[in-house]
Amino acid sequence: MKLYWKIPPLNAETIGLIYGFWGVIGFSLTLPATRVAVIDLDPIFVGLGRGLVAAILAAATLRFTHQPIPSKQQLGSLLVVGLGVVVGFPVLSAWAMQQVPAAHGAVVLGLLPLATAIAGVLRAGDRPDFTFWMASIFGSTTVVCFGIISGAGHLQPADLALFGAVIAAAVAYAEGGRLAKVLGGWQVISWALVIIAPFEVLPTIFVVLKEGLIAAPIAWLGFAYVSLISQFIAFFAWYQGMAVGGVARVGQIQLLQPFLTILGSAILLGETVEPIAIGTACLVVASVAAGKKASIKRTEDL
Repeated sequence: MKLYWKIPPLNAETIGLIYGFWGVIGFSLTLPATRVAVIDLDPIFVGLGRGLVAAILAAATLRFTHQPIPSKQQLGSLLVVGLGVVVGFPVLSAWAMQQVPAAHGAVVLGLLPLATAIAGVLRAGDRPDFTFWMASIFGSTTVVCFGIISGAGHLQPADLALFGAVIAAAVAYAEGGRLAKVLGGWQVISWALVIIAPFEVLPTIFVVLKEGLIAAPIAWLGFAYVSLISQFIAFFAWYQGMAVGGVARVGQIQLLQPFLTILGSAILLGETVEPIAIGTACLVVASVAAGKKASIKRTEDL
């Protein structure tokens, strides 16, 4: 007698969450890598230079795959994406990482999932129900409370930059997630990088001529990570996930990012994982699970 284990097919939202999770894994070391890079490198160079490196890869990928040029309307949306995740978030977060620890930044960025959900309502046509909003608010509040209790710090001037980074990323996530339904996930970030690149060249050259490029190997390693992974490869999965699973729902996966950052720091840097982090992560997972079960009407459903 043969027994067969039949795996049920995954629905679109689950597939989107899987893609989103892989994207968040890539993003999870962004702040630590940025903080390491700005020890020796100017934050403007780190913030804009990473976009130029990624733009070279993006241009080569687009050319090699013979992608058609986006329409004028799509170019406008791609400009919004580029201003948000190629300029706004990288520059603001790089400057903030010169002022506060990465753990502190992770706490403030814990508000990003809620901001992304709001942007998804405004730009991507998502309509979450009451249960989703409660789960989102609970998860975001839990992350922020964790940071306060664990001593990540109080509000500082750099937090204004981090709040700006949150808004920039949330708008770009929603716009890119909506556009990815048409262009595809990797095409969105690739075109956004190429469009923004000409505006990054002169500021980057100016900083290089003024500050130089003398830095320790660890600083260059951090710069390489944010250029290749944070600014390019991780977005392949992230925008694809939003296109498939929806901006608001997939955006909730970001609630796990601070804890993935802690885990990565423990593995790579030997830092201790406190019990409160494990307990809080369990609460966050519960809020993500509750959000997954909630009803979200998308544009095609209305």
